[in-house]
Amino acid sequence: MHVTGDFVVPAGDQTVEVRIIDSTTRIDNLELRVLMEPPINGLHYMPTMPSWSFLIEHPSGKKALFDLGVSKSWKSFPPAAVGHIDGLGWEIKVKEEVIDILSRNGVRPEEISSIIWSHWHWDHTGDPSRFPSTTELVVGPGFKDAFLPAYPEGQNSPIRQLDIIGRSLHEINFEKKDVQIGRFRGFDFFGDGSFYVLDTPGHAVGHLAGLARTTSNPDTFIFMGGDLCHHSGEIRPSKHLRIPNEVHLATPQAALPCPGALYENLQIQRQRSPDEPFFEPSMGLDIPETIKTIKKAQDADKRDNVWFIYAHDSILHGVVDLFPHPANHWKEKNWRNQTLWAFLRDFEAAINK
Repeated sequence: MHVTGDFVVPAGDQTVEVRIIDSTTRIDNLELRVLMEPPINGLHYMPTMPSWSFLIEHPSGKKALFDLGVSKSWKSFPPAAVGHIDGLGWEIKVKEEVIDILSRNGVRPEEISSIIWSHWHWDHTGDPSRFPSTTELVVGPGFKDAFLPAYPEGQNSPIRQLDIIGRSLHEINFEKKDVQIGRFRGFDFFGDGSFYVLDTPGHAVGHLAGLARTTSNPDTFIFMGGDLCHHSGEIRPSKHLRIPNEVHLATPQAALPCPGALYENLQIQRQRSPDEPFFEPSMGLDIPETIKTIKKAQDADKRDNVWFIYAHDSILHGVVDLFPHPANHWKEKNWRNQTLWAFLRDFEAAINK
């Protein structure tokens, strides 16, 4: 076993190549209180939210996609999936779908062996119907019972029959698997320890995360969190990962000798402990279960050989190399350290006040 503190990953020498795809999704005008609480001064709306997709390439030639972002035709999706969105005032833009981004860069749709949905929400599912029937669709526990038959046969289903008909629909059964990844139940996707799908319940039926081994000897991993959280302030700080004494941000406070204390004081003012996240989720299927999942993920997030990326992490823009460039050498390029506390810039107004 490979032990990293409380986060234990089975030993393995095989890696996958990971490429982070900007699905071109942009979600604006989304009030923070919809997703998390308690409120914070000066941050009434979420920063512009992307929706990352991941291309995972195995040495065998198999290629999997983890999430697809938003489809350009999302407004035509089942009412159970998008019927409530128009009244919310959100601004949703999609320039190019993942399948077109791949094709433009020489990756043909028929090369994709699997699409893994972190969960069924419309901003992650994309449009699988555009991929050939040879591309399987992988979903989490409870998916079939909750959503089949799909729409339109199942009038209340958020899933389109168009996306699943004629293709393999693989629902992962973690009960039959004995792989343990930290405190998560895991599924060894390629059977060689290079990529695991993790059981991360709470936010939605069958919510999944991904863990890719990006280098070996020494091991490094990318943890694909889906909607495990919607802002870094939902997972950080933690009992394992405290706000550093000096936070280097482009704010007036950066020149102070101990600016980290300002953020800890902000926590205290909001009746939060300095060693717990700034926020707790307010949207999800099972909030207590979501919080348990976040606490499990904090075991991984504290490790300097694990880079945690959630689906809507806006901090990645302008810092990391995106598809078609690989992300495997993220540690060597210091991307984790550059992005770990950068979310604190969202609290500048609260600090100034």
